[in-house]
Amino acid sequence: MLENITFANPDFFWLFLLLPFAILWYIFKQKEETASLRISSLKGFSYASFLPKLKPILFAFRLLALGAIIVAMARPQTEDISTRTKTTKGIDIVMAIDVSSSMLARDLKPNRLAALKKVAADFIKKRPNDRIGLVAYAGEGYTKTPITTDKTIVLNSLREITYGQLEDGTAIGMGLATSVNRLKESKAKSKIIILLTDGVNNSGFIEPQTAAELAVEYGIKTYTIGLGTNGNALSPIAYNADGSFRYGARQVEIDEELLKEIANATGGKYFRATNNETLEEIYDEINKLEKTEIEEFKYYRYEERYRPWIWLAGVLLLLEWVLRNTVFRSFV
Repeated sequence: MLENITFANPDFFWLFLLLPFAILWYIFKQKEETASLRISSLKGFSYASFLPKLKPILFAFRLLALGAIIVAMARPQTEDISTRTKTTKGIDIVMAIDVSSSMLARDLKPNRLAALKKVAADFIKKRPNDRIGLVAYAGEGYTKTPITTDKTIVLNSLREITYGQLEDGTAIGMGLATSVNRLKESKAKSKIIILLTDGVNNSGFIEPQTAAELAVEYGIKTYTIGLGTNGNALSPIAYNADGSFRYGARQVEIDEELLKEIANATGGKYFRATNNETLEEIYDEINKLEKTEIEEFKYYRYEERYRPWIWLAGVLLLLEWVLRNTVFRSFV
């Protein structure tokens, strides 16, 4: 595995520009020191050593040693970075989901409830530092999952939400009040509810306005979402003989004034989702509006790597000195 090497003093690399001048100086010096002898014949010389031709290797060793010293002076280092994060502003979120029979309408694909579960799952995955809980409501409301940091539990619970677990109806007040009850003891810096419905309040014994007042009292912001196309939608209208739903066109009725009232009273915002794309955009916008502040700490640990270059320079200089005083002694 290759290490990421940095240099503490990279300016020393400019010294490499001196090396070509050193080579030119050596060549010029060699020409001056070379003596010539004119003789009529070489026949009397039966032995000619090749060592003089290798004499420049001494200078090469010295030049390499100088290069190694320059690298060492630049102080090569390896850098180890460890990162720690600290959530400085935690957010507790409860998602209140309408599971009435009208959520099986097919104006969203494959139906409203399935489309919502997919988008909600993506939203949950984008909030790794927050605590999230689930509330399901129809004719009444109940806590599916208390607020928790364990996203696996939340996602599994979301997948388990289906129609038929509660008496049919749309108890917006019950869904909101149950969500408030989950958050009222929270110590988080920010507490929000995302309440989604596709109808009007027609069930339950808690009025939506009363639940909204409770949210205001506990400092809980509520984002409301009206889900359903404009006009008619293919919705369950009766049961077939085998127990399955019979579908027919039904007028979409959403109490938008009530949802706006709840959002405005609690400092939230109302959204209208008419198809899969706008539903995704709404959850993306809420994700951007409610940012969790995270403080990141980075720790740097440096390990010096100049020592091998010093050793290399020392070995090259020692080798040059030994060769100069032994093998090449007669030719120096």
